[in-house]
Amino acid sequence: MTSVLSGCGSTGSSDVTLRLVAADYGDSAANSSKKYWDTLVKEYQSKHPGVKVEVSVYSWTDVDAKVKDMVAAGHAPDLAQIGAYADYAAAGKLYPASELLSIRTQADFLSQLSDAGQWNHTQYGIPFAASTRVLFYNKTLFTKAGITPPTTWDELAADARALKAKGVKYPVALPLGPEEAQAETMQWLLSGGNGGTGYTDDIGTYTIDSAPNVNTFTWLKDDLVGKGLTGPVAPGKLNRADAFAAFADGQVGMLNGHPTLIQQAQKKGVKFGMVPMPGRTGKARASMGVTDWMMAFKQNGHAEQIGDFLNFVYSEKNVLAFSRDYGLLPVTGSASNTMSESDSPADQALHPFLEQLPTSELYPVGKTSWAAVSAAVKQNIGQAVAPGGSPSAVLSRIQATATAADSGDAG
Repeated sequence: MTSVLSGCGSTGSSDVTLRLVAADYGDSAANSSKKYWDTLVKEYQSKHPGVKVEVSVYSWTDVDAKVKDMVAAGHAPDLAQIGAYADYAAAGKLYPASELLSIRTQADFLSQLSDAGQWNHTQYGIPFAASTRVLFYNKTLFTKAGITPPTTWDELAADARALKAKGVKYPVALPLGPEEAQAETMQWLLSGGNGGTGYTDDIGTYTIDSAPNVNTFTWLKDDLVGKGLTGPVAPGKLNRADAFAAFADGQVGMLNGHPTLIQQAQKKGVKFGMVPMPGRTGKARASMGVTDWMMAFKQNGHAEQIGDFLNFVYSEKNVLAFSRDYGLLPVTGSASNTMSESDSPADQALHPFLEQLPTSELYPVGKTSWAAVSAAVKQNIGQAVAPGGSPSAVLSRIQATATAADSGDAG
């Protein structure tokens, strides 16, 4: 495809405008994703005078809805870098990745990320940025309590008891509030042992109310929440952002975190360590992985120009630049290897996350039912650990939602 476009006018038109809608990974105007895209587009256009790329950047709160509205109005962008692709793939609106990307670019993606981009066994979702979860712990609070980082659930509960005895506000933060409960839930399900599978089994059937999953939430309810080890805010009301802020304020002993917590905690001077998520009897079977998606809409054509632009976006240099700017993990093997071998402090801080990425498990994003299931988890899972709540009943209710949503899912 590179050779097709090197002449810039080979498709019969030397003036093509590509419109990209992208999510903002920054937390202020100073580090908005707009800066990243402006730099990248300027370089690309300097080499491809016949192609113009217009980028609109929206907050994560708005970006998925913006794209949905554009598509509904019949004005789909050429490219969207957002949170989910399956609905658009199922509606026949997206180009398959194989029609856009060079073989070299396709082969460079980490396989479990590109596999997660498949709907009906064809890849439409192109991974854009990734992260995994590790257990963060406050070194200062651990030293005061005379404890070491846990490797099992029993050790985690014992550490939490020791932290509570020292007056720590949140011995272990358990953010099951609606902001990102689906992530916290999945990490605990993956660490449950005894065949715990997360949300689905190996063939993609929802198994939310499986015996291992019920056992996991029963343990959380009885051994952590019921013993007053999760802090003053009920887990179902504690959002991830609030838990991270409390950690950065030195009020949390332990919590599951992703790479953005590193910078947040460092800014506030918190001394922290990171270890793999403990499992019921040892290290968790897998860490939870998350990836965001790039997709290309067919409405306006331009497959060749879109493909050529994406091959540039996914060059090792650009993937590394984005990952480093926002403290996220590269989605390609070439950039991952470079970051793994790097001795820069910023890259080394990401090594614990990077090590887990090849074996991480992702949400079942290739199912169009996942959006409904994720919403049901966010709304209901906090009740599973509430006083008087029934983990079995709550998980069964979510499973019923999943089964109903899945019955109309061809994915």
